[in-house]
Amino acid sequence: MSLIFFPPPLQQINSEITRDAGVNLYVLRLDLMHPLVNGNKWFKLKYNLLEAKEKNFTTLLTFGGAYSNHIYATAAAGNFFGFRTIGVIRGEERLPLNPTLSFAVQQGMQLVYLNRETYRQRNTPALQEYLQQRFGEVFIIPEGGSNLNGVRGCTEIVGNAMPTAGYAYAFDHICVAGGTATTLAGITLSLHQKQRAIAFPVLKNGAFLAEEIESLLTNYLASGLPAPYTSPASWELVCDYHFGGYAKVNDELLLFSQQFREEHEVPLDYVYTAKMFYGVMDLLKQGFFSRGDSLLLVHTGGLQGNVGIEERSQYGSVKPKTR
Repeated sequence: MSLIFFPPPLQQINSEITRDAGVNLYVLRLDLMHPLVNGNKWFKLKYNLLEAKEKNFTTLLTFGGAYSNHIYATAAAGNFFGFRTIGVIRGEERLPLNPTLSFAVQQGMQLVYLNRETYRQRNTPALQEYLQQRFGEVFIIPEGGSNLNGVRGCTEIVGNAMPTAGYAYAFDHICVAGGTATTLAGITLSLHQKQRAIAFPVLKNGAFLAEEIESLLTNYLASGLPAPYTSPASWELVCDYHFGGYAKVNDELLLFSQQFREEHEVPLDYVYTAKMFYGVMDLLKQGFFSRGDSLLLVHTGGLQGNVGIEERSQYGSVKPKTR
């Protein structure tokens, strides 16, 4: 399989909810860019891979949980571009490997496990120095690609991924699911000042991401790296749709995802996009958006993670979680 990317389709969603709310709603289908390296993952990896190549690194090391889309994409991209890859995984090893980690190993990734207490120190100089001593000269990509290279790539999502130049300005609100907030930071730097970016954190108590966003934006604008605008557009966090926390789902979310796919032919991943889509549709019912508004929902991929969650659900280990 080659690393050829397809232009992401822009798909309109027509439903009773959008008609009642009087809005135009579109989905940017980043999930269809490539079978393995798609969604926002490619945008966050792109400039990290280029820097690693330019500095003659042969090994990439990154971090993630057992169902991490970032681990999955890094393993695939590393294999495509001829890098050795190491994935530092949060928690203990569990055999047999779940589909995400099994795929990573198939792509040549070496898995290393850290207990949760040690994993929390992943961004500290002490732990990174230990990893450099253990594995030699490695190019370290933070969890989720959350660095300035990642932000740079995400400035290209809304503008460069659009089917026609300038079309992005037709949208009043650009909505995205949030994990590390890197994607939101990049998007806000690519929007006109009259537009607004809205992130739906998938973590419990996600308001803490506001500080992360401000830090990423401040550091990026001070870095001299290219940005479409010299100041970010307005943004906000909607923190009410995490469904209990990261990778937590319940029957309501599973049913919504199933119905949305059947009605609109758009599959959603349970960890990220399903929660954002659910939140947007719920807010439309509440009149959160003004009549006549145009909304763009960024589908960030990650559908591979559904396999593991569906397997857990099949055997009854997915317990209902309240929002």
